[in-house]
Amino acid sequence: MCDLSPLYMLMSEIGTFTDCAVITDDTDRRYFTGMRSSAGTLVVFGDAAYLIIDGRYIEKARKTVTSCEVILQKKLYEQINELIEKHEVVKVSVDASKTTVSQLNNYLEKLPCEVDSSDELADTIRSIRSIKRGEEIESMIAAQRIAEKAFDHILEYIKIPGVTEKMIQLELDNYMLLNGAEALSFDTIALTGKNTSMPHGVPGYDTVKSGDFVLMDYGAVVNGYHSDMTRTVCFGEPTEEMRTVYDTVLKAQLAALDAVKEGIKASELDAVARKMITDAGYGQCFGHSLGHGVGMDIHELPFASPVSEDILQADMVVTVEPGIYLPEKFGVRIEDFVVVREDGCFNMTESPKELIVI
Repeated sequence: MCDLSPLYMLMSEIGTFTDCAVITDDTDRRYFTGMRSSAGTLVVFGDAAYLIIDGRYIEKARKTVTSCEVILQKKLYEQINELIEKHEVVKVSVDASKTTVSQLNNYLEKLPCEVDSSDELADTIRSIRSIKRGEEIESMIAAQRIAEKAFDHILEYIKIPGVTEKMIQLELDNYMLLNGAEALSFDTIALTGKNTSMPHGVPGYDTVKSGDFVLMDYGAVVNGYHSDMTRTVCFGEPTEEMRTVYDTVLKAQLAALDAVKEGIKASELDAVARKMITDAGYGQCFGHSLGHGVGMDIHELPFASPVSEDILQADMVVTVEPGIYLPEKFGVRIEDFVVVREDGCFNMTESPKELIVI
């Protein structure tokens, strides 16, 4: 497990492609400094790093940021240029995936050096963030435990006569926020009946009826780190077809979980689950990828899809979420998220996944 400071890791990489990195993205800035804010500029060199931040956050930054020097923002570009001159910079790199055209034009106009807007900085940050440290995993486990308590709670809530998708969504959200989540991982998905055939359907006002599947995909955030889980339960007795589809998805997920290990290609992991679903006759009904990385963003490296070129490394986190969706009938998805290990994985998800009939 990698427990080196993320900022130290970035500083050690700077010299391989640039002299300086300028980072303004809120999530990346929090990742490298440990401080949550809606503004600030992180300027990183091979031997030093600086957080330039305005008066709204300066007191908090001086108390909490220990990985770099904190500077009160006055005239931002003049301050960046002073640092560039001090460190004898020839080239500055920005994250092309998160820099607006307006920002790039400002850099080109106001910085007295070459401005690199290639993918090198973005790729370096993604690579560093994909390998999780112990404290990151602990935060994701904490977030997942909140989500699991919400799941236990919602199983009773679904029994309320007349409960709708929107009510389930709001109940899950409210429960997580009242029980330790700083935020929601994404807009909670709560679907019932034929709406479950839409992988990312939007909760509406359909009422849960006897014999319906109820599909819930949601997560909590703790210390900036997300959890992600999906469970499909049945309200009342399912049909034989519903049980067959559920069992097929569960077997595919268990097989994929068994296949997770360091060194496997993400596309090969996807193929494990996809083959089982295809062999059962539902290949055309599994239209999304098997999984994705999770961390300070809900979707990050690695991506387990049929066309992915990613290779799983130890301490990466990836979801395993096969599904089968029968249009105008029903759908099933089961999702856990795991930490990749040398010879397997550690599953952070503890909620039961055998079919629950309420």
